[in-house]
Amino acid sequence: MQFIRDRVLKGEVMFGIGAFLGSGLTVEMIGAAGFDWTWIDCEHGAQDFSELIHQMQANSIYRAPAVVRIAWNEAPRFKRVLDLGAAGIMVPYVNTAEEAELAAEAMRYPPNGIRGVAKFNRACGFGQNFSDYFSKANENLLTVVQVETRKSVENADEIASVNGVDVLFIGPLDLSVSLGVADNYEHPEFLESMDRVAEACKRHGKAAGILVPRLDYLESWIAKGFTFLVVGSDGGCVANGLKNIAAVCGKHKKKEAS
Repeated sequence: MQFIRDRVLKGEVMFGIGAFLGSGLTVEMIGAAGFDWTWIDCEHGAQDFSELIHQMQANSIYRAPAVVRIAWNEAPRFKRVLDLGAAGIMVPYVNTAEEAELAAEAMRYPPNGIRGVAKFNRACGFGQNFSDYFSKANENLLTVVQVETRKSVENADEIASVNGVDVLFIGPLDLSVSLGVADNYEHPEFLESMDRVAEACKRHGKAAGILVPRLDYLESWIAKGFTFLVVGSDGGCVANGLKNIAAVCGKHKKKEAS
């Protein structure tokens, strides 16, 4: 079982790629390319639990452990994903400290939380490594809560203070829409919100994360204190690659027509 929580909380800059297509092959490609972690999206991505099983198997081939975004902050969603061997879970739309506490509890076995205990699952080698996994899971699984609204920014300090929350992760499109500046990541209010989240994380010893919609933002956003980063996706890479090839082919077609 590969964990990354220690590296994240030490402030190491960690680059991840999103897996949205429901494909074990693209998850394997992400690991082979050498990224630090893999973001498997079960909120907006194409995968459901049956696809997630194969994606988690592919993820174990290389050293880019999976952080899985679940669809909602509900305890049953946590335990099924954790039992498959996720190194962490990303929880969408966390607006208050109370909601963050629910997520932190769902990540952990009793007495620290409410996660159900089972031996014969993939995370603990189907029982062969149960004792080792059980002893390490509460301290090593990564809990990522998403900051996606004006309210969550206003409550960033309280959310960051929650014991068991490791990363406050900005969803830039949702947040920009909530702020009334949709898709404008250079707007002063958006940048101020970023600073507020990063400062809260620094105060409480947590990591600040964000999805980077354009790589030319990367340097300045790292300078702001964001270290847990999603820098692309399998779907985006495929779509943009096809679009670029089609554009080149289109130029040749125009030449032939003329």
